[in-house]
Amino acid sequence: MMGRQARHQEPLFYAFRLEDRVPAGHLLRKIDAVLDLGDLRQQLAPFYSDTGRPSIDPELMIRMLIVGYCHGIRSERRLCEEVSLNLAYRWFCRLGLEDETPDHSTFSKNRHGRFRESDVFRHVFELVVRRCMAAGLVGSEGFAIDASVVEADASRFSRIENAEAGWSHPKRQTRAVREYLAALDTDASPNNPEREPSALSPSDPCSAWTTKGRLRVQFAYGLNYLIDNEHAIIVDVEATPARISKEVAATKAMIARASERLGLHPKHLVGDKAYGTGRLLGWLVQRGIDPHITVWDKSDRDDGTLARSDFLYLADEDVYVCPQGKRLRTTGRIHDGKTLLYRASKYDCDTCPLKQKCCPTTPQRKIPRDLHQKARDYAQSLAGTPGFEKSQRERKKVEMLFAHVKRQLGFERLRLRGLSGARDEFLLAAIAQNLRRLAKLTTLATPFCPT
Repeated sequence: MMGRQARHQEPLFYAFRLEDRVPAGHLLRKIDAVLDLGDLRQQLAPFYSDTGRPSIDPELMIRMLIVGYCHGIRSERRLCEEVSLNLAYRWFCRLGLEDETPDHSTFSKNRHGRFRESDVFRHVFELVVRRCMAAGLVGSEGFAIDASVVEADASRFSRIENAEAGWSHPKRQTRAVREYLAALDTDASPNNPEREPSALSPSDPCSAWTTKGRLRVQFAYGLNYLIDNEHAIIVDVEATPARISKEVAATKAMIARASERLGLHPKHLVGDKAYGTGRLLGWLVQRGIDPHITVWDKSDRDDGTLARSDFLYLADEDVYVCPQGKRLRTTGRIHDGKTLLYRASKYDCDTCPLKQKCCPTTPQRKIPRDLHQKARDYAQSLAGTPGFEKSQRERKKVEMLFAHVKRQLGFERLRLRGLSGARDEFLLAAIAQNLRRLAKLTTLATPFCPT
């Protein structure tokens, strides 16, 4: 027979524990078992006043943000509502049934104020990486590097030229604009020093105008990951404008920071062809890191004329020798900050029977040589080896992380503006991914035993 819910008077007291309501296999229970924020208050102590009313517990805020980025809830207003309603979220955030959740405006003020000033997200990220290292999930044998484009919180239909910016206008003096202007004359300038940006966003000028990403054109940032190949743990993350030159520069910063702050020194680094520049290859080889990277080489010719590979380089004499035995020498002048030019004698070229096949449109043959050509040659010698081929297969792991953060965590577009806003969001996304990975792979989590 059809049942009917009994409607009795509600009892005055309930025997209820949040601990008993969170399933043993719940993601947040697994993450809680491997997460330790014990030193967080010490890290943030200098950014709080000794007087005044007590503020929101910083550990509560960090736990709420971890909940949000693990479950794709990036709106602060919605996050406060979800934590208030969801029992598992309350349990993870150490909130009882009667505890009030923070107001979203107070939450935002703390997050974008003292949290950003203290660089606490970097601190928490490195804390999680160290926990992964302690669990044996970071081998430090080989790292992989890659970048993915994430749309900025800036309309692609509103763009201006640099000369038309008028940044001094009071309506444009936002935090993102002030950050952009302060960085222009520093080594951390968001613009490419060799080229003026084709377009700027009036609301987020640090972002770059790009044709990459999910839209045909957009303003975007580059999400740069440095991962350990063994278990795809993210060992460093960096935010850059979506420009290849910035992504290559970020690689050096991430490798140096991982070495200095975490003691991680990879034996080899794998990346796609965009990272095969002479400067980066030279920097890697100088530090004893084998570059498992396809070299960016444009020396081959498709017009039937002789390529650079047809000339023999004599290192002891620092000259190139042409197929006819003539020497090409350099004056030592550096062009474009990275290239030496080796020139043949015009007298030799005028009487050479191979002139039409060598330099038909110029009076003499010139051969450019990268200042880091030794490193380029070394990288090319590694191509095709078993270790190189294995690394290229493992490079897919970093691409899978990008797919996960965009499709599963809903990270297609930023919510915060400016380079610091992008950095905060990228660090939180990496924290969430590492925690999920750690919770899945570690054996440190203890089984749930309800009492």
